[in-house]
Amino acid sequence: MDLLETIALAIVPVVLAIVLHEAAHGYVARMFGDQTAWMLGRVTLNPLKHIDPVGTVLVPGALLLIGAPFLFGWAKPVPVNFGNLRHPKRDMIWVAAAGPGANFVMALAWALLAQAAAPSGPWTSDGLYTMAQIGISINLVLMVLNLLPIPPLDGGRIAVGLLPMRAASALERVEPYGFIVILVLLATGYLGVIMMPILRIARFLLYSITGA
Repeated sequence: MDLLETIALAIVPVVLAIVLHEAAHGYVARMFGDQTAWMLGRVTLNPLKHIDPVGTVLVPGALLLIGAPFLFGWAKPVPVNFGNLRHPKRDMIWVAAAGPGANFVMALAWALLAQAAAPSGPWTSDGLYTMAQIGISINLVLMVLNLLPIPPLDGGRIAVGLLPMRAASALERVEPYGFIVILVLLATGYLGVIMMPILRIARFLLYSITGA
């Protein structure tokens, strides 16, 4: 299978992984009292509402082209006014966890599809199997990346919600520099070093659940 075919097969799982991740944040925020994302039309499966040209298209595409060990990307962040939540510190945890949670559910679905499309499955298809494998990888990578406890990643938000007020306030002050920290980790190779062991655990858990 050549590179263009691989890119074509990656489009659906990559877009779904990013769009559903963001929509899940907005949906759960609405459940807990914040209507911001809903009023702005961001609680939707329409990819045009979520796509960031760089994070959703250029970065995953470039990673595919250079044969990177894993794919990741991002969408336009869903706006959440944490002050509108009924219990801001506690509810922030659920809103933040919704995105990675959606990615894990999607990884489960792609794993089941991979079983069905495998040579021994009922819907044998090389293309569908490759698409499912990409779907598993992108969703697990997005889940693990976003769970790192670095604001403004979801893991940072979860940590802020769980930590005592003083420690939470200190962590919140890291947020303006969080993206720089991630870029430095990526450029130096340490991001992969940190993520790979967690990804192996996540993949083992996934396959234990699905029996793949």
